Amino acid sequence: MAARTIIIDHGSGFLKAGLSGWNEPQMVFPSIVNYVPCRENPGPSYAQRRVSLGIDICHPDTFSYPIQRGRILNWEGVEHIWSFVLERHRREHEDFPVMVTESPLKEPADRRKTLEIMFELQDVPSILLADQLEMSLYASGLLTGVVVDSGYGLTRVQPFHLGRPLRSCGKTLEFAGQDLSAYLFKSLFKEDCNRHNLFQLETVATTQMSKCYVPQNLAEALDFRQSLPSGSDENNTYQLPDGTPVELTPMQRLAPEMFFSPQVFDLQGPGISQAVVEAILACEAAVHPLLTSHVMACGGNTLYPGFTKRLYKELIAEHFSSTKATMWVGSNRNFSVWLGASVVAHLSSYKSEWMTKEEYEESQRL
Repeated sequence: MAARTIIIDHGSGFLKAGLSGWNEPQMVFPSIVNYVPCRENPGPSYAQRRVSLGIDICHPDTFSYPIQRGRILNWEGVEHIWSFVLERHRREHEDFPVMVTESPLKEPADRRKTLEIMFELQDVPSILLADQLEMSLYASGLLTGVVVDSGYGLTRVQPFHLGRPLRSCGKTLEFAGQDLSAYLFKSLFKEDCNRHNLFQLETVATTQMSKCYVPQNLAEALDFRQSLPSGSDENNTYQLPDGTPVELTPMQRLAPEMFFSPQVFDLQGPGISQAVVEAILACEAAVHPLLTSHVMACGGNTLYPGFTKRLYKELIAEHFSSTKATMWVGSNRNFSVWLGASVVAHLSSYKSEWMTKEEYEESQRL
């Protein structure tokens, strides 16, 4: 096995990358590309678009997310991001193998395209495509349990037994961080809502990261916040570009309730607690106690204050009061997939899962 592996965990909202063996990824940035038209060259040529990373402040209306809801929609954008990551790491480590985590939703054609890009365009020596939820499980040091992952594009619940995913019992909810962002955009800016306005982008991001939390009881939290005198809570305000303070409403502060009561926000599907219960009950009864005692929360949305406490409270109070339920919560749980991949990169039991460039070229000749 190689001394080091370049690990790329490419999610819908953020990319995390770095060398295995570290306690956290060395590169974390939004999974965003932008396209700016180039000036047409003289002669019979045609106009080209220039692709680059992030948001171009001079052209803020040209950015997009190449991965949406765990599915790759723009391979050119994904290839550009991967090329950037590999170029940065190869300045000192030319021949390191690469591990790419992938969504369980990925189609076989997407796997083939990933191999094509890595072997034919990026010339990597070997590659391992790793299941994101399985990597999260290994980050906790567990082999059996329920992974509850809520990121930017998807919220997923997957039971595992002895390291194997119980696929038929898994749940995928198509509401996640981007839906919370969309709610805040519409709620804060109403008819002036513009997802490409830099001030609005910054305001929503700041509100999400520093002002939102999960209430333990929505009705009680609303009553409490509505009873507060105006201006009594400095965390309740944000400023317009001209410096004018604007006070957040109680529901804006409590917006992460969306993950537990999606119907309040006109979203379909069960809340995350109900999804965990349904996933466990879909498994064989003999493993219910073991799964309930190993519920692992990961993904950026689980970092909201009150999230894991609310999930544990609902599992205990409503469904598993007679069973010992345990929440496994890591401080770097927004990096769980990457951390698990960092562990797996050096496990000899995964040696047969790697594909070398020679094996890929041989498969293409068949």
